Amino acid sequence: MRIGVPKEIKVHEYRVGLTPDSAKEFKAHGHDVLVETGAGTGIGCDDAAYRAVGAEIAASAAEVFAWADMIVKVKEPQAGERRMLREGQILFTYLHLAPDPAQARDLVDSGAVCIAYETVTDGHGHLPLLAPMSQVAGRLSIQAGAYALERAHGGKGILLGGVPGVAPAKVVVIGGGVVGENAIQMALGMGADVTVLDRSVDVLGRLSQRFGSALKTVYSTRAALEDLVLQADMVVGAVLIAGAGAPKLVTAKMVAGMRPGSVLVDVAIDQGGCFETSRPTTHAEPTYVVDGVVHYCVANMPGAVPNTSTYALNNVTLPYALALADKGYRAALDANPGFCEGLNVHRGKVTHRAVAEALGYPYADPIAAMAD
Repeated sequence: MRIGVPKEIKVHEYRVGLTPDSAKEFKAHGHDVLVETGAGTGIGCDDAAYRAVGAEIAASAAEVFAWADMIVKVKEPQAGERRMLREGQILFTYLHLAPDPAQARDLVDSGAVCIAYETVTDGHGHLPLLAPMSQVAGRLSIQAGAYALERAHGGKGILLGGVPGVAPAKVVVIGGGVVGENAIQMALGMGADVTVLDRSVDVLGRLSQRFGSALKTVYSTRAALEDLVLQADMVVGAVLIAGAGAPKLVTAKMVAGMRPGSVLVDVAIDQGGCFETSRPTTHAEPTYVVDGVVHYCVANMPGAVPNTSTYALNNVTLPYALALADKGYRAALDANPGFCEGLNVHRGKVTHRAVAEALGYPYADPIAAMAD
């Protein structure tokens, strides 16, 4: 199979779909790899590093898209990239379609086979291709929030961990999944006063067992959520419903009731955000203020640390990408029901139920769609 790796073009996105080591694995399996010039510079890998493992270098993204049977990316294709997709071409990347009707429409119209990292599941219902970026984003959320709490950046002027004789910042984490757990780890490590809300007693129990009495765990009700948000110095939104839009848990009224200089970090922004006042931002302009509250809503947070993120992502995506190339996408997806959950759009049909429901498309069963 011919594998194409274009350079990422989202604002301040420095990750790349394949590292040179991953490209070498494809070559060892008998596949050809074409990488757009400069695609790896953000992680310190120049064109020579890809040539050294047998990959070819293309002068433009257009050349990559025209040549490849499968495009391997990191972020969702931007409008110009979507216009280069063709019928039957495989796209393997993060998509986050639920809050992005324009992208969904373009992918449906393209006739391409679009497989999303973020909806692939394993035998335990986990999201293995989302997990490493959730780990990165969870940890970054505390760094970003601590920075935003500094007075020069619009915050209250609070040190997250305080100092002897001065109380630490109050951090509230909404959601105890992978993002939430990693945010908690970082916030506690910096000495903050941390509370997590979740609707699963099992999740709260697991977090309590891991972090002990340093972490406050609260079952999430509307009353508890509102009370804690209004008291918080920093709130991290870490909720996820695979494939679907994020629920708006923190209302605009709650935001208006927070103390000026408080910080909201919405890690769920890729799926539309879990704060009513959230809108996507970029690494170039990461924050904005609503009712005196600083909002950090960068839609590609892990792009800030591309070396860590790219290698962590390739560690988990490579076996799946190789399966697509070695077996063909139909056989690879048929053989693995969890992998089949990643198929979001197939030749003009929406094949993930949550995406179809979020955007108002008819749902097509993926197995039936591939059999047509």
